Amino acid sequence: MTLVSPDDSLERQNEKLLQITRALMRRVEQGGDQSNIAYAQFERAALLEDQVRQRTRELEQALDLLHESNIRLAEANRETEAAQTNLTDAIETVREGFALFDQHEKLVLCNSRFCRDFHDIVAELKPGLDFERYVDLISHSPHLSLPEGEDAASWARKRKRRHRDTHVMFNVCLTMDRWIQVSEHRTHNGGTVIMQTDVTDIVRMERQERERLRDTQARMIRATLDHLNQGVCIFDGQRQLVGWNSRLGFLLNVPLVQLRLGLPFERFLDHFDGRLHLEETRDAEPLRDWAAKGTSRRPFSCEARRLDGRILDVFGQEMPDNGFVISFTDVTAEREAARALREVNEHLEQRVAERTLELEDALASAERANASKSRFVAAASHDLLQPLSAAKLFVSSLSGKGLSDDDQSLIGKTETALASVEEIIDALLDISKLESGKASFDIATVHLSDILVPLRHQLEPIAAAKGLELQVVDSALCVRSDPGYLRRIVQNLASNALRYTEKGKVLIGVRRNGGSARIEVWDTGPGIAEQDQRLIFEEFRRLNAKASASEGMGLGLAIVKRACAQLEHPLSLWSEPGQGSGFFVNVPMAPSSPRMPIRETATTGPDPRDLGLIVLLVENDPDVRRAITINIESWGVNVIDAESAEDALQLLEDIQIRPDALLLDYQLGEGMNGLDLYTIIRDKYGSPPARMISADRSPTFRRQCETAGVELLTKPLDEGKLRGFLQSVASEFQSVAE
Repeated sequence: MTLVSPDDSLERQNEKLLQITRALMRRVEQGGDQSNIAYAQFERAALLEDQVRQRTRELEQALDLLHESNIRLAEANRETEAAQTNLTDAIETVREGFALFDQHEKLVLCNSRFCRDFHDIVAELKPGLDFERYVDLISHSPHLSLPEGEDAASWARKRKRRHRDTHVMFNVCLTMDRWIQVSEHRTHNGGTVIMQTDVTDIVRMERQERERLRDTQARMIRATLDHLNQGVCIFDGQRQLVGWNSRLGFLLNVPLVQLRLGLPFERFLDHFDGRLHLEETRDAEPLRDWAAKGTSRRPFSCEARRLDGRILDVFGQEMPDNGFVISFTDVTAEREAARALREVNEHLEQRVAERTLELEDALASAERANASKSRFVAAASHDLLQPLSAAKLFVSSLSGKGLSDDDQSLIGKTETALASVEEIIDALLDISKLESGKASFDIATVHLSDILVPLRHQLEPIAAAKGLELQVVDSALCVRSDPGYLRRIVQNLASNALRYTEKGKVLIGVRRNGGSARIEVWDTGPGIAEQDQRLIFEEFRRLNAKASASEGMGLGLAIVKRACAQLEHPLSLWSEPGQGSGFFVNVPMAPSSPRMPIRETATTGPDPRDLGLIVLLVENDPDVRRAITINIESWGVNVIDAESAEDALQLLEDIQIRPDALLLDYQLGEGMNGLDLYTIIRDKYGSPPARMISADRSPTFRRQCETAGVELLTKPLDEGKLRGFLQSVASEFQSVAE
């Protein structure tokens, strides 16, 4: 019951509400506990009425939703029934047998074509049928044609094992020579779809085609066997003859009428008796033993000889069906040719052996001659360097002695000539080492700047004297090479460019070329014709026939070519007549490494004569010793000299003087050498500054000197280096004195 009826009009409802409000106001004004309680009850009743109204509306909405859901459910049921009907109709229209089992291996549905050839189990194909029960029914059906040697239980086990795979396809043989193809596929929810297709016509057609092909292959095999140049016989697994060709009878000297299908292998071997011998045996026992193995026969091969001398190659090979094939090949001509060839080879081998001995003798003679030549060049070069060194020092001692200008010019020309001789001797030594293969390379990381900067200082005066522009572009790259030989290669190429360039410029620089640095030497010289570009790398070959001997003997490029080849630095050339030339050397790059400080020879310092220096000179060649003494004494330095190591030690013992510097020749005759003498003096008198004098310029000897702690001065002696050494000694002496 409500205070205001919803059925009243709005005017009536407002009127009732006004009356209720006035009554409530009067009760409030009158006050009292009972009126408050009544008002609270009235208020609670109004609140409950509002909640009931709200719940009523929610219930009405829920009923509307339920009614709507029921309508949708009915529509969905109708659609499901329609879809199921459509699915059933669609499955029924499929020409193959169709069945669906769920994830619990229970039959869900199937069409009428499923298992229609198994009339005895059609009544059992109902929804809910277990898959294993279905297989058992099929295996015991009289319409199933079980394979030979297999019963219903084993067939069912095999069928159930196949069911475990995701996809299965196999053929099942039925009675009356009918075949169905069964394929199983798993669904995404674990169910199984089975399709049965009648393939009877396909199987029968394949069988007919197989038989036709077998007949065709048999005819082809027969034609092939008849056209073979070999005698062939084929035996089956029971070792009975099943095939042969006409060539077999000819080679075995057996009439073909004696060969027939089914002939046992033992009877076949009887034809060997008295007609054919297998290698060293007199019968066919090895071939009989091979065929008797039955299985896993390895290929059999031997030779047989007929009574008339004809040789047959016998080869047996097992076939997959445990049968085997034996072929007989006439190799008489081949064996005769091999025998004749063997005789020819023996004769040729004898001749080759004789020629080999002759060539070995000639090679030994050539090697001895080459070794003698190398030893002669080395010895001759060393012997030449001794007087050359003395001559250079004697000529140097004449300079600055108040001679006339003509005499000074003559001395300069003499020094130039001696320098040319020194270059030729150095070139001969390099050529000798490179040709003999005895050149030793000390491969290390080389800063190209250490080669290019000194080369620029060395060549700038030569270029200026000829009026040429020399441009050397420095490089910060590092390469892997022998420092000495690489310096010689670049120096020879640059000197050659300056020598043959009359005007213009010479450019030396480096480019990156992949993993290598390409050192390039360009000039604006006369250029080289294409036919002459190979000749310039030969010894003593100079295209400019008018060049004097002082300009070289044509050994520079020969040394470059041989050194590049042994160092494996590719060398190339570009040149055009009248346009100039370019020589390129590719050297493998190396990672940058810390640079060793360059030790420069002192050219300035205190005058040695002011300090009274004493130098011990040990040199076994009197002329060289005299020349060095004259030069050193001309600089105001006191010299005490000795011819041998023993004389030097005795001299120091007698005069009881510690020399300020040592100049020691390495080769001092029999007994001690210069390094041995230096070690003794160092141990006895301390470590005075010293230089080792020798014509040996090999890296090995340089390392020996470095190990001993002494630097090397090569012969012929350079006056500037010798003076620089004495000035450095004088500087040290003066600093100690101060």
